[in-house]
Amino acid sequence: MRKDRLYLYTFLAITILFVIIGGVAAKYFVRLSGEQMLSTQLVSSKREAKEIAALLGNQFEAKIPTQKIQENLQNSIQNTNNETSFITVFDWSGKRIGHPDITKVGSKIPQGNSSASSMNSDVNFDEFYDLIEDSYGIANRDKTEVIFLNPVPNSDWIVAAHANVGKLASQLKEVRNRFYTIFSIMGFVMVLSSVITVRLIGSLYEKKIERKNEALESEVINLAKLNNDLGAYQKRVNQNLSQEKEVSKQSHIKTEEVIKEKEKKRILTYRRNELLPVAINEVAYIYTENTITYVLDINGKQSTTNSSLDELYSGLDNTIFFRANRQFIIAIGAIEKIIRYGNNQLKIVVKPNSDIDIIIGKNKAAEFKQWLNL
Repeated sequence: MRKDRLYLYTFLAITILFVIIGGVAAKYFVRLSGEQMLSTQLVSSKREAKEIAALLGNQFEAKIPTQKIQENLQNSIQNTNNETSFITVFDWSGKRIGHPDITKVGSKIPQGNSSASSMNSDVNFDEFYDLIEDSYGIANRDKTEVIFLNPVPNSDWIVAAHANVGKLASQLKEVRNRFYTIFSIMGFVMVLSSVITVRLIGSLYEKKIERKNEALESEVINLAKLNNDLGAYQKRVNQNLSQEKEVSKQSHIKTEEVIKEKEKKRILTYRRNELLPVAINEVAYIYTENTITYVLDINGKQSTTNSSLDELYSGLDNTIFFRANRQFIIAIGAIEKIIRYGNNQLKIVVKPNSDIDIIIGKNKAAEFKQWLNL
């Protein structure tokens, strides 16, 4: 349930992120495409207006009758208002001299018409683009705007380049819809691919975690078995000691050799200026620190000895004592528990507690396990 919720949040996060980025990118690309389309339209309309103005000016200069010039003009621009741009001609009074719709020839440009308002101005690209943008949703697809004016030499005529705003807006809208469609498809594919990738990575990670957990579980089982072996070994050692004491009590054999052997089962230690013999069976562990050898008994009392660990270990019963490392000798009865440490290493927790960690390296761990199984 938690994983499904995580995948859902991942899907929503990626979707929201793509919508934000895709929306900004689509708007940028739409404007870029619109700029190329409209700039081409603007340049061609201006060029056409200038060429017609120059042509009409030449005809006036050649003394061709005005009526004939008007007829030639009307024939050349007749029914061109169905395109994205077209040309009209009017005089300074606002009377239409030529228009693609012949019914409008001779009429006056209405007051407030865009043509009149654009008489003394030239439309740049930004204004042209905003003009098209503002035309979205307009019911009249035949709405036009004057985008360029050019006077005809040798006359009082003016050539006006018109943009069929409604049709240009439809073209720009189509471009916009194409971009949004492409981005929607790309977004769906990318979001779906991302979710599948996240889920795949999540599955691989879960399998890796499962393998680690299995390995950890196996190690825990091994440690539990090791601690069980420790308990069994301690119990076995205690039983042997009890049997030895029972046999000693029953036989009452105390020869000089036995007494001497018992006396050897002591470690001569020092505490301050006092000599203190410590019975072997009361030793918890022995360790060295700063070249000094310390002996700690089962009651937590600490003393020092002049002997090295090697010398002491050679005289100890290796069924009861184990050389954990170069620094520690531990008694079986002092081991409280065994825990995993690092890479295939073991950490021994003893009682009384040791301020220094007792670590059995991986090379000696097998020997320690074998010692517990004795």
